[in-house]
Amino acid sequence: MALTLAEASKLSNDILLRGVVETVIKDSPVLQQMPFIEVMGNSLTYNRENALPDIDFYDVGDDWNESTPTFEQKTANLKIIGGDADVDNFLRATRSNVQDLEAAIIEMKAKALRHKFEEIFIYGDSETNTKQFDGIRKLIDTETESNRVIAVSASGGALSLDDLDELIDAVKGDKPDMLLMSRRSRRKINSLVRGNGSMLATDRDKWGNFIQLWDSIPIGVNDWILDTHIVADGVETATTGGDCSAIYAIQFGEGALCGLSSPGFLQVEPIGQLENKDASRTRVKWYCSMALFSSVKAAALIGVQD
Repeated sequence: MALTLAEASKLSNDILLRGVVETVIKDSPVLQQMPFIEVMGNSLTYNRENALPDIDFYDVGDDWNESTPTFEQKTANLKIIGGDADVDNFLRATRSNVQDLEAAIIEMKAKALRHKFEEIFIYGDSETNTKQFDGIRKLIDTETESNRVIAVSASGGALSLDDLDELIDAVKGDKPDMLLMSRRSRRKINSLVRGNGSMLATDRDKWGNFIQLWDSIPIGVNDWILDTHIVADGVETATTGGDCSAIYAIQFGEGALCGLSSPGFLQVEPIGQLENKDASRTRVKWYCSMALFSSVKAAALIGVQD
């Protein structure tokens, strides 16, 4: 069964761990919504659906044709993300009346972990860096032509609201759970909507923050989506050196895009006093990855220029 990080944290009695989880997810639209499956072992092998079997009509006495769905076998390996937080014993002793220094430093480490996860969520590539898991850009494969990759134009162009509708329609089954984009792309959508004499619908997330919606789909902002992609012949050829960005439509869940984690999810591990300096260490770590169980549950709109 898949759980969001917020729900998983409720199963723990560790107050420090709960604080770290809250720090990690409260400003991340992806980690607020994406569920995670606990993986026993260091990897998950799954069959990704490519095409449904054929169905036809028959007369009495006709020979029936056999047809089976086609699958592509994929393997997602858990990767290690984390870091150590050292607290100087002298500072903790002399400043404890001002603030809980250890909690503040661990919170900063948790924020850094979230930033790195959100970056790899987009640009992770296990072929380029074997320590990373594959991000959504690699899982969709924006460097190859397909019906999951919609280009504004062959080499990039101005965004239109029709392009957004086409992106949403590229995700099959239910509607996407999120449209993920850069701040520049969100500004452009706001400008287009205002130009039509209206405003984007708004709502509040579970933390009380206002979120915008297009066609009832939440708009999520990821500060690590670059506005410097290069698009040529309708595909992305590089992520730097150009002036294009991308918008991702994502459906979350066990049959769509889902996170993978070792049992226990995030871990906060006290290492204790250090031998080489007067400080104590706490390790924040996570064994995690992602899997796209169906290729039609995520799509990308590429070539979005300012």
